[in-house]
Amino acid sequence: MTYHAAVWIDHQEAKIFHLTTQDVEKDAVHNGVPNHHVHRKADHLGLGKTALEPAFMTDIADTLVGARAILLAGPGQARIELMRFLEKSHPAIAANVWDNQPMDHPTDPQIVAAARTYFNGADRMHG
Repeated sequence: MTYHAAVWIDHQEAKIFHLTTQDVEKDAVHNGVPNHHVHRKADHLGLGKTALEPAFMTDIADTLVGARAILLAGPGQARIELMRFLEKSHPAIAANVWDNQPMDHPTDPQIVAAARTYFNGADRMHG
């Protein structure tokens, strides 16, 4: 079991990093649905992307069991959709989400560095 987890997510994949003081373990979950952009019309209020599949988000939630502090990150709306899914379907996991931050497309080491920086400060605030 890990204490910290950082999730970087977009509509195609999620990278989950389980962080201890010394080590990092990475899980990757891929959305099994083909990537296709929804074309918007002038009167269309949607986001221009298809919604995340529940099976994709369930697989992500399964990797977060045991994490006591979770940071969600990513570009666009996928991280927000994941948070809403967790609140509705996995409230115990959602309760452990400490923050939800926008983050473009960093490398894996950049995600880990940003998570470590975030948790170093957040740990003091959360006790």
